[in-house]
Amino acid sequence: MAGRVVCRHDNSNSISSPTTVPTLFPVFGFPVIAFSAFRRSRGGGRGRRWRVGFGAWFACAMAMARMLGGGTCGEYNVTPSGLAYCDSEVGSGISATKGMLIKAHYSGRLENGSQFDSSYSRGKPLTFRVGVGEVIRGWDQGILGTEGIPAMQAGGKRTLRIPANLGYGERGAGCRLGSCLIPPNSTLIFDVEFVGKA
Repeated sequence: MAGRVVCRHDNSNSISSPTTVPTLFPVFGFPVIAFSAFRRSRGGGRGRRWRVGFGAWFACAMAMARMLGGGTCGEYNVTPSGLAYCDSEVGSGISATKGMLIKAHYSGRLENGSQFDSSYSRGKPLTFRVGVGEVIRGWDQGILGTEGIPAMQAGGKRTLRIPANLGYGERGAGCRLGSCLIPPNSTLIFDVEFVGKA
């Protein structure tokens, strides 16, 4: 599969290299699983129906996981600062550099899966200068690369798991009348697509 990266599992406790943690919904390419469940169940009868049903259910569950932002990342690489990433697609275009005006599509959600923002729903990517504080620090670091994270290239898709100290911290965001769209101290999950230079 050209342009795809299988996220590695690293059991080292070294602070100098990223480590990995499993996601809640590892997604493995659900059509293959559903098909293999059907092929193995050719024995007939009740067992076959159960296996086909389970394969179909599993395919639906994996599709929902993708829609909720499970992406295709099975594991995150975690940096010493707590920023975690997983590339679902490595780009082949220009690499992001500090101060570059770029376009990026994204969807953002909380750890519980509730989406709070998406450029896809607006049909227009976000345009900003990367690395100069126009976005949260987790975005700047996750796109430019730091702590062993490679810089994103145009056409790439990356999932970022951003701890509160690199996101909105203790203040949260979108707060009105005691309620916040992004509660204080929230870990954020962003699916980011680096479209290219603006």
